[in-house]
Amino acid sequence: MEFVAALMMLYSVLVPSKVFYTPNQPINVHIKDATEAVLELRDFDGKVLKASGDTAINAGQEVDIRALYPQVNQIGGYILCAVPKDGSAEFLGTPLAITVRGGAGMNAPAGVMVTKVEPLSYVKMTTDAGDVSIKFYYDVAPNTVDNFLALAAGGFYDGLTFHRVIPGFMIQGGDPIGDGSGVPGYTINPEFNDRPHEEGVLSMARQGDAGERSGAMPGPEAAGSAGSQFFICLDYSHTKHLDKKYTAFGKVFAGMDAVKKIAAAPAANGGTGGPAKPAVMHTLKVIPVTAKDNPYWSKAATPAK
Repeated sequence: MEFVAALMMLYSVLVPSKVFYTPNQPINVHIKDATEAVLELRDFDGKVLKASGDTAINAGQEVDIRALYPQVNQIGGYILCAVPKDGSAEFLGTPLAITVRGGAGMNAPAGVMVTKVEPLSYVKMTTDAGDVSIKFYYDVAPNTVDNFLALAAGGFYDGLTFHRVIPGFMIQGGDPIGDGSGVPGYTINPEFNDRPHEEGVLSMARQGDAGERSGAMPGPEAAGSAGSQFFICLDYSHTKHLDKKYTAFGKVFAGMDAVKKIAAAPAANGGTGGPAKPAVMHTLKVIPVTAKDNPYWSKAATPAK
């Protein structure tokens, strides 16, 4: 994707040889401008994972991450950092998000299909109500995250509105038509996961299925109907029933006051319609993570044993 190539230009230390790797290919990462540094692999909970060999790195070196960290042979999400030995920063440059993926779809075969290596990023959304900053669940919804980041980087969401607002439940946007019927010209497979639909969580909007009213899982047609529309959850006591039936793929880490302001906007048609004046998403900017600008984990990470 073009936005991945553009972000790669921002690397100061770690540069992958390409973006996608098949299971039998080495995951080669080139080291740039590293002085007295070591490689560090974390999971998305911030836990530092143990390496199988020497993690010291030098400028100009190329490292096979698959050989050094066997963990990346398992489906899941990981973060690769270059950490200075002198403690001058938590890490150098922009970390790499490594997502090891199985087949897409509800009936996909088991096993690793492909590994993607890209800059670890977040999104800042500017709206009528203020800025909203979002981090992503690369580890459990990598394809959905890809889709959202590509649309955001390509300007798809710029100027669209939060066309549907249900106070205490969610705000929904991302429809190019603006009436709830719009799609980006395609749909994506679901990635239902264990992340709860708590306050601030982003999840993909999709068609409903009549069977869901009785507690059943959505059928394939409804499950695979998401495209660009997403919603931000407001109150977990009202959104808990969405767990494992909708694709949670990110979370607001700053700007929930703006989300709540959008949710409190007056409704049209005496309170029975959408917002009388839908809030606009002016821009969505994809921002590479740095040590000074990192929403993904705290400095008190768990060391490897």
